[in-house]
Amino acid sequence: MKNYAKPGEVMYHVGLTVEMLQGAKYALVPGDPGRVEGLAKAIDPKAEFLACHREFNSWLAHVKKEPVLVISSGMGGPCITFIVEELGRLGVTTFIRVGTTGSLQEDLNLGDVAITKAAVRMDGASKAYAPVEFPAVADLDVTLALREAARELKVPFKLGITVTTDSFWPGQERYDSFNGYVVRRLQGTLKEWQALGCTNFEMEAATLLTLCSVHGLRAGAICGVVAKRTDSEAVAPPKVYQQAEKRFQRVTKRALEKLIAADRV
Repeated sequence: MKNYAKPGEVMYHVGLTVEMLQGAKYALVPGDPGRVEGLAKAIDPKAEFLACHREFNSWLAHVKKEPVLVISSGMGGPCITFIVEELGRLGVTTFIRVGTTGSLQEDLNLGDVAITKAAVRMDGASKAYAPVEFPAVADLDVTLALREAARELKVPFKLGITVTTDSFWPGQERYDSFNGYVVRRLQGTLKEWQALGCTNFEMEAATLLTLCSVHGLRAGAICGVVAKRTDSEAVAPPKVYQQAEKRFQRVTKRALEKLIAADRV
């Protein structure tokens, strides 16, 4: 039996009520609170601020007259658990992670977008919900909507398997940390993931996909490439961020339009 929120009940972490969401079934989830307003206004110039509590900055937009929540998750899997648990209680059924990522393949370039069809569970939070053998798989309808939207808009993209880690530095085999050390069990993992055909590194997708599967919800993920690990460990300059951001905003809006239209049939 699902534990839905009562009328007027404020979710402890995100600071939202079911009334504030106006019946929203869709949520876009960037990690960065500073990215929320831009994303919300990109899909709806009339989007309105709802609340800001902890790392959870929330705006409400409308696409095809359907309310869409845009809310930041903060960084990492543990923060995603609050999003899925509390928004699920408020009636959200479809989640799309919209963020940034590092490419692992030569043909996925800076400014392109990576669409996740599944994720490697190198996170920790998802293990509280399902054993490691349980796959982190994106919802097919959400994934196909993102793919078709990218094709229609002629946005360069790659559909593939994401590697989700809890650590930006050793977890992604970066050696530019404070002391430059990567524990032995993670040394060589970058080349291994590349050899296995994984497309990108990031920090939230596996947790989101696992929890939504466990809870019977839909989820997908799209990220703009702002680092190319086949070249260096460096993060790209702001110009690349802006290009990637504009691209994933456009693709996400079009994918939402497709999902909403299909859901109404």
